[in-house]
Amino acid sequence: MKNEVFDILRKKRLSMPFFKKVIFFTAVLMLLTACSNSQPVPVEKQGFYMGTFISEKVYGENAEKAAGEVMDKMKQIESSMTINAPGGEVNNLNMQSGNQKVNLSEETLYVLGKAKHFSTLSEGAFNVTVGPLVKAWGIFTQNPRVPEKGEISRLLSLVDDKDLTINEQEHWAKLSKKGQVVDLGGIAKGYAGDAAINIYKKYNIKSAYINLGGNVVVLGSKPDGTPWKVGIQNPRAQNGVYMAVLSVKDKAVVSSGDYERYFEKDGIRYHHIIDPKTGYPADSDLIGTTIVADLSIDADALSTATFVLGLEKGMRLAQSIEGVEAVFITKDKKVYATKGLEENLKMDDESKEFEYVKKR
Repeated sequence: MKNEVFDILRKKRLSMPFFKKVIFFTAVLMLLTACSNSQPVPVEKQGFYMGTFISEKVYGENAEKAAGEVMDKMKQIESSMTINAPGGEVNNLNMQSGNQKVNLSEETLYVLGKAKHFSTLSEGAFNVTVGPLVKAWGIFTQNPRVPEKGEISRLLSLVDDKDLTINEQEHWAKLSKKGQVVDLGGIAKGYAGDAAINIYKKYNIKSAYINLGGNVVVLGSKPDGTPWKVGIQNPRAQNGVYMAVLSVKDKAVVSSGDYERYFEKDGIRYHHIIDPKTGYPADSDLIGTTIVADLSIDADALSTATFVLGLEKGMRLAQSIEGVEAVFITKDKKVYATKGLEENLKMDDESKEFEYVKKR
């Protein structure tokens, strides 16, 4: 069975309504697993957290305990880091914007610190204070809309992560302007993937993967010693149709694209990745990016940042960070990859629409 995970996702997608014209699942990647009768039987669990479907497959003596603890951790991260969770840490931070500092856990402060780090690296292409604009567009709701220019201009004044102060020693953070909103939607799933891997390791698991709505993180290799196969979504086909395959071990593979969540108005597609500098959905020369990294949190932030930056700047950013590789898909359906992926990337495009171009 070449694609057993896809069958699970298809059934889930059909049974769970999400919002008009958008598949509930933000998947940009399909984990491809080969099955054989000789392989050990894994423990598999699924759940719906952080607005997406999460599935895991864990091998080993303590697989049941590890997989169960991972799902508990996903629930805990959702409750503390989503902006829509009443009483959650990030929600409390946003509610107190322009008012007072808010005590936060070590892990939330870590994620906020990582977010500021990647904002600096990307020259603001990734910015967690983009929350007011995300809410205004409403692309994650059932009633998305195109805000007026005046509204966007006003909200842009609230998008500045220099207004986010973090004090890790005293365990607090603060937003300096009233109305500012931290949105960890572009990085929290990345952190969750790393948290899952740490739990697997705690139970001495040697082979496992977790798929967080398309954010795929793998531990080790498959039980037979071969690399995990991770498919890259065809950005212009239905969900689950891929155009290339990556072979990876001990890596996180995270993608972003204009096909994940979007709505159309007057013939224009408005996707969910907001450019923090313009206030509008990012309009680069890319339709999809995929980042391969050791840490899932890094891959998550960089997939968004590089999509906003576009091919040339995104390629330079990816190449400047040790241990990071990338695949970029342009609007004219050309595929570029960093040099470190040349032997691990295989084009598998049944549509014959995409052309692999070696980057100079």
